[in-house]
Amino acid sequence: MVSVDRPTRGYRIFQGVNGVILGLVVLVTLYPFATIVARSFSGERQIRAGEVTLWPKGFDLTTYDIVLRDTMFWRNYGNTVLYTVVSTAVAMTLTTCYAYVLSKKNLKGRGVLVGVAVFTMFFSGGLIPHYVLITSLGLKNSVWAIALPNAISVFNLLVMKAFFESLPAELEEAAEIDGLSTYGILLRIVLPLSKAVIATMVLFYSVSFWNSWFSAFLYMDSADLMPVTVYLRNLIAGATGATGAGATTEQGTQVAANIQAVTIVLTSLPILCVYPFVQRWFVSGVMLGAVKG
Repeated sequence: MVSVDRPTRGYRIFQGVNGVILGLVVLVTLYPFATIVARSFSGERQIRAGEVTLWPKGFDLTTYDIVLRDTMFWRNYGNTVLYTVVSTAVAMTLTTCYAYVLSKKNLKGRGVLVGVAVFTMFFSGGLIPHYVLITSLGLKNSVWAIALPNAISVFNLLVMKAFFESLPAELEEAAEIDGLSTYGILLRIVLPLSKAVIATMVLFYSVSFWNSWFSAFLYMDSADLMPVTVYLRNLIAGATGATGAGATTEQGTQVAANIQAVTIVLTSLPILCVYPFVQRWFVSGVMLGAVKG
């Protein structure tokens, strides 16, 4: 009698082929980033000669030193942390509340609310109306100009809605019998069971706000209010703009050679440090929000 737990030969072959394919995908994904990291630590001559691949050559920290000694860089970095934290908190609050409401199938007007949300995925008012609205509301030069217009991602909303719909209705009915209000059920029953999808949505939102630069570029008038992505964008646009007034020509050529690589590393590093702590929730969160049954 063959054990039902023993994998078949076909399944083992599938696992092997799947492992090889996924390994190749990982290599293809990591190779460009590894090259970028190597270039960020390499010398100008080796970079221009195309000698840098997976390992730094002509080790040089000039660009890192110039950027990290700039007080404006740290001020803008602090702005990015503030904008990301506040915007993510606002987005998660609004998305969670909206998704929980939409998950109630007996809600009157539920189809209209879903339709309004989905409509915004395909149609927008345009850049000029957005700018006029933000200006007329007095939100310019504040964190709210970044947080509020991008507070709800419809994709994230639909994923959370599907997850809430998958929770057993009996849990909420029992909590209601015990005297919990709607908010009590959400806070004490639903959210504790939704850690996976919440962690996933936090990751999605935080990465989006961390990498965002256009909203700040549009609505912030002072360089002191800009996020670090705008600062680094300006470095790339100016090539040698990070060298400062006292920098030598040699420093300028070094900065121009690897400024793009340095900016990519500095921008990606915080997200790379946070991701391992939420990665274990990532797959389960997306799957729980996408699969019903």
